Amino acid sequence: MQRVPFIELDLYPPFEGFPKEGITFLRQLKRNNNRPWFNKHKEEYEASVKLPMQSLISALKPRLAQIAPEIEADPKRSMFRIYRDTRFSKDKSPYKTHVAAIFHPRGHWQESAGLYLHIEPANVGLAGGIYMPQSSLLKLLRRAIADRPEEFMGVVKNRKFKKLFGGLEGDKLKRTPQGFPPDHPMSEWLKFKQLYVYLEWPVAKCLRAAFVDDVAKVFDQMLPLVRFLNEAVE
Repeated sequence: MQRVPFIELDLYPPFEGFPKEGITFLRQLKRNNNRPWFNKHKEEYEASVKLPMQSLISALKPRLAQIAPEIEADPKRSMFRIYRDTRFSKDKSPYKTHVAAIFHPRGHWQESAGLYLHIEPANVGLAGGIYMPQSSLLKLLRRAIADRPEEFMGVVKNRKFKKLFGGLEGDKLKRTPQGFPPDHPMSEWLKFKQLYVYLEWPVAKCLRAAFVDDVAKVFDQMLPLVRFLNEAVE
């Protein structure tokens, strides 16, 4: 009899909506952002915030596999830690008061465009693109925009894209960057230092099981931008 190879699976409960208890926890954490309080309520965090978020990521995984097989969704790797990096911040609050996940192409976890999702008591946020690219990456992105203007404009001027997101967001230079003439036809787009789109929903949206499909549909609309950016940096 042939032995079936063992496959390790991470099993998470079905996502039935982000629990109201998780939203309540995040709201309370905002008022009690200190280690003694968090340590006392850590089990609540594990049960009402961390596990539901991992279940959400697990539920998104097959949907992303269909629309974006190059994008990795891993309940362990995709979710951000709750702990803040306070080394270079005046705000020394030790914990984030939201829960978030990011989805990047496999093998390009850091230097790539991706998809982002966060849940906080005030709202739900979804983003797609690249937020703080290093200088070397930004040069590649600008060169791709300059060299492939029709393809880029086909993404950002798409009717559905504009209706859903409005347009690109991100900080911009006041002048056309070095290496391009001031009157370059793509000058306004070359000034971007970040390139992403962002969509915000009321927090009630995430309390439903259908939230998984809602997120997947928005991510699908973000993919043309994400793929253009990743082709540029590759």
